[in-house]
Formats: sequence, structure tokens, C-alpha cells
Amino acid sequence: MTGITDFDALRRAMAENSEEPEGPARNARAEQLLAEAEKLDIPLAVIEALGHQLKVYNYSSEKDKMFVPFARLLRMWDERPEDFDEYEIHSLHWVFKWMSSGMLGQPHIPLASIEKWLAEMEHRYRLAGHSERAVRSAEFSVASHVGDLARAERAYTAWLAADRDTMADCHACELHSQGEWQAERGRDAEALDLWGPVLEGEFTCAHEPHTVLASSLAPLLRLGRADEARAHHLRGFRLVRPMESMRGAYADHVEFCALSGNEARGLELLAERPAYFTDSGNPRSGLEFLSVVTLLMDRLTELGLGDQRVPGPGGRPWTARALAVHARVETVALAARFDERNGTTHVGDRARARMDQRPLVERLPLGVRSAGRPATAPVTVPAPEPAPAKDLSALLAEARRLSDTLQPHAVEAWLAVARAAEGVELAALDRAEIADHQAMDQGPEGIALFERAAELYAEAGDPGEAWAARARGTYVRALTGEVDEALAAIAEPYDGVLALYAEGATGVRQTAGVLMSRARVLMRGVHEDPSGDSPDGEVRAAAEAAVREVLALVDGHTGDDVRLAARGAEGQAMLAELAVQTGDLETAGRLFAKASAAFVDAGLPWFAVEYEARSAGLAHHLGDIAEAERALRAALEHGGPYLEAPGRAQLHLQLAEVLGGRGRSQEAAEHALEAAHWSDEAGEGPTLGAWARHQLGGFLLRQGRWAEAAEVLESALPDLSAETHGDGAVVQTKWWLGDCLSELGEHRAAAERRLQAAEIARHWPEQHDHATLAHLAAESLGHAGLHTEADQAYTRAGDLWRSLGNVHGMVRSLRARAWLALRADPADQGLDGARELMSAAIEECEAALLVTDDEEARQRLTGELGHTHRQFGELLARSVAEEAEDTAIQSAFEDALTQTAEAVAVFAALGDGAVHTRTAAELAAGWLEADLSRPADAAARARGVLKAYEGADDGDETVRARRAEAEQLLQLMEEQTDK
Repeated sequence: MTGITDFDALRRAMAENSEEPEGPARNARAEQLLAEAEKLDIPLAVIEALGHQLKVYNYSSEKDKMFVPFARLLRMWDERPEDFDEYEIHSLHWVFKWMSSGMLGQPHIPLASIEKWLAEMEHRYRLAGHSERAVRSAEFSVASHVGDLARAERAYTAWLAADRDTMADCHACELHSQGEWQAERGRDAEALDLWGPVLEGEFTCAHEPHTVLASSLAPLLRLGRADEARAHHLRGFRLVRPMESMRGAYADHVEFCALSGNEARGLELLAERPAYFTDSGNPRSGLEFLSVVTLLMDRLTELGLGDQRVPGPGGRPWTARALAVHARVETVALAARFDERNGTTHVGDRARARMDQRPLVERLPLGVRSAGRPATAPVTVPAPEPAPAKDLSALLAEARRLSDTLQPHAVEAWLAVARAAEGVELAALDRAEIADHQAMDQGPEGIALFERAAELYAEAGDPGEAWAARARGTYVRALTGEVDEALAAIAEPYDGVLALYAEGATGVRQTAGVLMSRARVLMRGVHEDPSGDSPDGEVRAAAEAAVREVLALVDGHTGDDVRLAARGAEGQAMLAELAVQTGDLETAGRLFAKASAAFVDAGLPWFAVEYEARSAGLAHHLGDIAEAERALRAALEHGGPYLEAPGRAQLHLQLAEVLGGRGRSQEAAEHALEAAHWSDEAGEGPTLGAWARHQLGGFLLRQGRWAEAAEVLESALPDLSAETHGDGAVVQTKWWLGDCLSELGEHRAAAERRLQAAEIARHWPEQHDHATLAHLAAESLGHAGLHTEADQAYTRAGDLWRSLGNVHGMVRSLRARAWLALRADPADQGLDGARELMSAAIEECEAALLVTDDEEARQRLTGELGHTHRQFGELLARSVAEEAEDTAIQSAFEDALTQTAEAVAVFAALGDGAVHTRTAAELAAGWLEADLSRPADAAARARGVLKAYEGADDGDETVRARRAEAEQLLQLMEEQTDK
């Protein structure tokens, strides 16, 4: 059935199975392979198959299955140690550690058995001559698990003091365990210091930095290092996601979501792993998982989302409230099993503490797409101190104070007055003000209320305010589109208030109110006729005159009157709008800035936001990027807590784009992150939020933060569309994602994204992007081992480069195909094809040089020709196997030398500008001369390189490297000559 008839086939099958994803399918295959091994009647085959089975069980959800094959292996070792080769002897002793930690995770295994096993491990390690480092590490694990802190500290100290040998865990795994202990003891900073070399990539292994990134999340949040925690989550979850055995690390990421205000993402993580609720092979990781499920569900219930549907076990529907109860019961019961086995309460105490944690950050934006909390969910805030009920007169005084000073919540204050005034007999002025502000709150539906307010103001003896109320109603009418009717209606209040003002029967404030309403109505007319095509531009001229009338009125009268100061500021903004209409953008920018400054000086910075944003747009258009940045920062600062989510998102996104354009990608990423967050808060995640994530991914990519960028870009793609965002954004996102995946070594996925982008770009009039993407996709396909597909993609790219007249791209695609041909078929047929392709690349370069007059283009083409000869030589040298006959090796090296020497000559023709590429080729030729037993020629080439760098800067790394290599070659050749 499996086709396994010999030991080599078995080994190949086990190697292939090792590359499969973790899980029951891989485990089942390992069980089949053990059965096949037993049929071969080769003891070592059975030993290796048992070792393979042990490994896949250990790295899966079926960890409890590994004890049986290990017991069998140990028995075979005791009975016939001669059946084990050196590698299997090492492996047998290595997995003793797995047994120790595996037993701790199974509460049905008595503690006495674990202690007995620990003693057995120590005995066997001593017999084998191993250090006690791994034994003390295992003892530490036992002691810390049961809560014997004194013994744990002793074992920890002994562990670190013992010599490292071949049985010690890798540096990365050891540092992970040591850091976890520090964090458990409340020493978060020390833990992160220990984890530093793993996080920075100095030490890695198959499961690190996966677990260190996960373990670092809560300590980072506790230390207030939220930005690092976000980065570790995005980077780490990507590593953990495909690995079934890492339920404990997965739980750390769910916990992070619950502690950082990302409950919705936590639910998404649970939905990705339904089997984690019920997998029983590793109870210890099950306990960790269920405890954070409880934490998350309790958090959702606290937020008022207890009835929300959530992922859970058994395929039945769950609410957050029900799952919280279920998961807590399961966690407590499972912890009790461990504590009963251990004779302590340590496991249960830790589980309860983990379930009962409080959020460490109210909301930490992650930048990735995630469902937001339902709008109906109340956000929990600390209960305010009970405030004494205010009487109506106090409410009136507060409302008047807020409206007189144009505070943001003035309308709400008047609504409170209206509610308190129901059934109360009020003076006409009080009723007028209430009606006036109710009208402001109702928009177009409030026009009639403005009339009622005017009547009441007149009844109260304030005819100026009556005209102002009517004027406000007229402006609202203009906002509904009835501009002509509003222009006609404003005439009466305008004439009436001016007459009153002339008689001293009303004040500047009331008069300015009417004049400003008239100016606003006229400005609506300008917006209705933006081209100014009316006779003699009369609408615009009338609007400008009306604005200047307002400014003339309030000039010198503002004093401490915030309302009048605001009229003046708004007037400047209106003049700026008119300047925009006439195309005088510099004047417009200056006037918007003047309006903003006036609002800020008046203590009304929130009114300045709109005009700073307009200033930024104009400055950007005029190329004044520094001013655009200043204005956007000012808009965010002035908006403060009063800025609505959509506006905040827009400002952050604009600032991100400005900063990105100035090369400040780190700060740009911070603002793009904020833009994505506020877009989600505004319910614009699929539109503005997707664009913000697109930008954020690009900024992260520029910083080389590949994993974070990939997570963000992948989360942006489902919402990006050609219709909403343009197909250029879709292509760029897939392109960037392909670059990230390539850097992460996910070459097959990178090829898929690049091919998708190329397919869209295929339909564009300009084909350069199509060619580039096809070329990049070919690179990824080649790295993924898909040689046939890669050759097809390179051929496609080459054809495109040819159609574009891009010789460099075409030549590089031919060279890449040559290397593919050799890798796919190292035999003569593959080499013949590779030779033909390299020769074709040389011919293309030479043909282009014959018809190129531009000197700069000739220089570049000459360099391309040199690189092609150099690669041709390298390909020929690598085409011959070490075990080939001497004549075949010599022939290949002679051909390689010919091409490499040609490269030297070509680069030499380029002069000093190509000294590094020439010397690299010279050294390559020297080593070939040495392999061909021509020490004098090789030495001559080495001397040539040293001569090329006489007097060169020693601080240049390339110079130092070339000199060192040349000196090494020269020394070796002189030694050979002396012999």
C-alpha cells in the first residue's frame, strides 16, 4: 500500500511525513510507517520509526501517546544496545526530557512515578557520561510545577551552573524556560532581558521564537511596553497559527487580546481552533487554554456582551455568558486533578489568578482587520460620584455659560434645560433660548422652531436676537438646497437688524449673528456655482462683500466676547474659501491658517481643526510638505477629545501619508495604525480602514518588519477592492505581501500573491509592473522548488521584458532559467539547456551594445554582460559533481575559467567604477586556477587584486574582504609552490 520495500524508502517516507503539518493525520502516517518498518526485519528501521513516532506525538495534540513507543525503545536499548547507531543513541537519551515534561502534563501519572523517572534519567545520563544540566532542568520543571519554590530555586541554580553538553536543550529553549520562571516570580524586566537574544534572532529553533514571543505578551503589557506587545503578537501569532502542538502559546495570544481591549480578535482566534476546546492528549495545555477562554468570556460579559454568540466546544451554540461558566468549571476541575496529584494548590491558584486578571490596556490598536464591538454594547466606565440634582436655574446658568462660550456640549445642556422645564412656567426669554437651541439640534426639521424662537425673543423684548433667530432658520433653509429662497428671505432680517443697530436698539453680537447668517447663505450660493459663471461673478462678489461686512463689524469689538471672536475667525475662513474658488491657493492657505489661529486664540481650538486640515491639503498641493505636516499635527492637537472618529481617522491617515513621503516610515506607521483603529471605531473598516491597513503594511515593510507587515496586509486584502480603492491598491498590497512572504521564507505563498498581482496588472496599458511581478513570482516559484512553473513564469517575464525593450530584465530572466535548468536536471541534458540559455543572455547583451549610443546605457549593459559571464562561469563550475571523473571536472573548470576571465575583462573595461565586481571575478578566476593546479596563475590573480586596492580606504568593508581573500589565496599558492 505504501510502496515501502527497503530502508531508504522508509527513511524518505519519514522525512516527507516530518514536513507535513502537525496533527492527527501526521501521527497516523507515523503509525503506518512503524508497521512498514517492522516488515523489513531490520532492527534499526524499527528504532528509527519509533523515534519518528515519538517526535510527531510530542509535537501534536496527542502528546499522551508518546509513552508507549518510548517504553518500547528503552526496552530495545536495554536488551540489544548494539542495534542502535550513534544518532539513535543520542536521540534515545534526548527524549528522556520529553518524557519528564510529558508526564507532568498528564495528571493521571502519579508524582512518585515522575520522581522515579527523574532519578532514572539522572542515572542513565551519568552512565552515558552526560552533564547533569538537562537533569537539573527537568528537576526544576517538576519543582516549579508543583509550587516547591525552594527546590525550584536550588534546581534552577544547579541547572545554570552545570556544563552545557549535547543533552542540554538548545539556547533558545533554555532561555525561554528561564525567562518564564522570572516572569512567574514577578520579575518581568528580567524575563525580557533573558528572552532578548531569542527575540533578536540570535538563538532560534523549530519552536523559537514562537513561544518566547507568546510568553512575552503579558509581561510587556504589565511593563507598559504596549507597542512591543503589539509587534510580538502580530509576529508571534503568525508563527504559532499553523502549529497544532502550540496550544499553550496560542492561549497566550488569546490572553493578550483579552487584556488589551481586543476581545473581538480573541473570538476570531478561538474560532480558528475549535479542536483546542476538546483535545485531551495534553491536559496541561488544555488547562492553559480553558483558563484564558474563561478570562475572555468574563470580559465580554462584563462589557454587556454576555448574550453574544461565541465559538465553543461540541458544535453547539454558545453565548459568552454560558461559555464563561462552562470554561471556569472545566478549568477548576482540571486544575484540581493536577493539585490532587501534586499534593499542593499551586496549579489551581495560578489558574484562578489567570482567569481573574483585569485588563492591562483599555484598547490597544493592532492594525489588523477585526470585528468591532457591537454598537449597542455599553462600554464599562468607572461609576461617577453621584452628583447633586441641579435645579432649573442652575441648569439654565450652565447652558448659557456653555453657549455663550461656544463649548462643544452647549446644545446638550439646553436639551437638559428643556427636559427640566417641562410643566414649568418660564419667562419668554428662557423659552426663546430653549426653542432656539432645540432648533439648532434638529437641523432642517428645526426651521419652524427658529421662527417660534424669534417670536419669543420679540416677546421678551430682544428684537435683535429675534432677527438673528430668523436668520439662522434662513441659513438652515439654504442648507436644504433652497438657496435662492434663502437669499430672498434673509433680506428682511438683514435690513431689520441694521436699522436696529443704527438706532442703538441692539448690540454687535446680535447684528453680527444676522450678518454672518447672510454671509453663510451667500457662500452656499458660491458653492452652488463654483465656477463663478453667473454674470460678472456676482454671487462670489456678493459673498465676499458680505464676509467683509461681518469682519468690519466685529473688528475692534471682540474683546473677551468669544462669539464675536469666532465670527471674525469664520470670516477669515470664508475669504480663504473664496480664494480657493479663484485658484489663489497661496492666499487661501494663509487665510485658513489665520482663521485657525484666531479660533485657538479665542480658546476654541476644536473649531480650528477643519481649517488646519484645509491648510494641510493646500500645502500638500503646493509642495510645502513641512507646512502640511504642521497643519495636520495641529488639527489632531486642536481636536483633542472632541474630534469624531471619522475625522480623526482621516487626519491620522493624511499625516501618515505625508510622513511616509518624507521617509519617516516608523512614525508614519504609528499614524496609519491610529487611522486603522479610528476607521474601525467609525464603522468604516472596509473602506477607509482597509486603505489605512494597506498603508500601514507598506510602512512596516519599509522597516523590515516582515511578519507584522504580512499580518496587516493579509487582513487588508478582504476589504480592498478595485471599485472602492482602485486596482492599483490591490496590486500594491499583493505585491508588498509577496515581498514579506518571500523574506519570511514562505515562497509558495509569495508566488501565489505575486501571480495574483501580475494577473491584474496584465490588463494595464503599461506593462512594466506586469513584467516585474511575473519575474518576482518566478523567483518565488524557484525558491519553492517548483522548477517547471518557475521556468514558465520566467519565460513569461522575459517575453514581457523584450516587448518593453528592457534588455536587463530579459537577460536576467534568461540567466535565472539557466540556473533552473541545471537544478531541475543536473545531468547532461540540463547542463546543455543551461549553456544555451546563458549563451542567449550573452548574445542579447552584445546585440544591445551594438545599437546603443547613450554612454550611460552602454555602461549599464557592459556591466550586465560582465555579470552574465561571471554567472555562466559559476554555473559551469557547479555543474560537475565532486565524485565525477577528473577529466570531467577539469573540463568543466576550464570552461568556467574561460567565462570568468571574460567577466574580468569586461569589468576592467568599465574602469574604477567597477573595481569591486572586477576583483570579485578575478578572485573567482584565481580559485579556479588553483583547482586546475596552476598556482603561479592563481597567485598572479591574487596579486592583481591586492594591487587594485593599493591606497584604498581600509574602512571599506568590501576592500577589507577582498584583500583578506586575496592574501589567503596568495599564501596558499606560495605554500604549494614552495613544496
